[in-house]
Amino acid sequence: GVNPRTAADVIYDLNHRPYPFADDWFDEIICRHVIEHVRDPLAVMSELHRITRPGGMIKIVASHWTNPDFTADLRRRNHLNSYSFRNLIEGREVFTFYTDARFRQHMVYVTMLNLWKRLGLEFLINLDNRYPQMRFLRKFWEQYLNVIVRGKEIRFELEVVKAADL
Repeated sequence: GVNPRTAADVIYDLNHRPYPFADDWFDEIICRHVIEHVRDPLAVMSELHRITRPGGMIKIVASHWTNPDFTADLRRRNHLNSYSFRNLIEGREVFTFYTDARFRQHMVYVTMLNLWKRLGLEFLINLDNRYPQMRFLRKFWEQYLNVIVRGKEIRFELEVVKAADL
């Protein structure tokens, strides 16, 4: 829901579209613990794409779906992992018919609980940001280990790609 105690310039319910901004209005949008609360994250991402200029950045921070605190907040609706935006990433789409919104993924970073961070697992899981050939470590963790070695937050940096850029 909308928090009326915020000091934001515009207070708006992101579940209602279109947003009150012109196409290509923003250079950068930061969503901090927002996307896991909206009713339709795909529609929200499409709308954020519309209001961000080509080459602009959308930075998202959310709870990773394995975060032990996730279920402590009943307002959280959407579970996110490293592959949540896959169908929006240019060249990595499995289903291209969901939306025309496309992004270039610059980064996905998972923070971990202190024990796993100290053991170096956070470093290993995120190594693919520097060395793409190490992506298998993230994939192995996401598919097999994350129910034991839990994540905390997940961060995405997505560059907006418009039709003229393709």
